[in-house]
Amino acid sequence: MGLNSDASVSRLKGPSRPVNPAEDRAYILAALEAVDFVVPFTEDTPHDLIKMIQPDVLVKGGDYEGKAVVGTEFARELKLVDFVDGKSTTKTIQKIQGSQC
Repeated sequence: MGLNSDASVSRLKGPSRPVNPAEDRAYILAALEAVDFVVPFTEDTPHDLIKMIQPDVLVKGGDYEGKAVVGTEFARELKLVDFVDGKSTTKTIQKIQGSQC
């Protein structure tokens, strides 16, 4: 599984992110039965990592429906997974800060 480094998350999401460091995020992801390896990448997209690994399945969030997904030309199959309503880091931060979600 490709994992954005802390630097790439910060560039993409802003200076207050990530909330959890890459080591913690990698530990949780590695505990999933379906995950064999967790590989951090420092770029803004995992294009080079996907090109190198050439995975059988490339998985992205359901918000990519109808959009171009980086690296699909190197994978056999693209799977889009649905989000769980109301569950996101942004919403969790807002809730902690007392903002409305």
